[in-house]
Amino acid sequence: QVQLVESGGGWVQPGGSLRLSCTVSGFIAKFYTMGWYRQAPGKQRELVATLTNEGAANYADSVKGRFTISGDNAKNTVYLQMANLRPEDTAVYYCYGHLRRLVGPWYEYWGQGTQVTVSS
Repeated sequence: QVQLVESGGGWVQPGGSLRLSCTVSGFIAKFYTMGWYRQAPGKQRELVATLTNEGAANYADSVKGRFTISGDNAKNTVYLQMANLRPEDTAVYYCYGHLRRLVGPWYEYWGQGTQVTVSS
């Protein structure tokens, strides 16, 4: 069974930092796009950042310069380092994986979500 397990959410004051982790179990991907999406109450889910197996990173304009996505292939884990957090960053953050083995089709998976709350 393939699982994307997130951790690292919580509460932080404005200007603070958090690091989210997402570990993939049950699937060894040769090719991937891993990423983070978020959904605030009453809003649609939106892209935050993505990272490919070639190391290409992509960010939403709202987080550029504040968030950094990185990966550790040996640990099957992707990270989202969030700095200078703002109240508008408050949301449930979801890990996303678009994965493919050396041969075969692409598969899409989502984590269960982790809450990030930024408030004073």
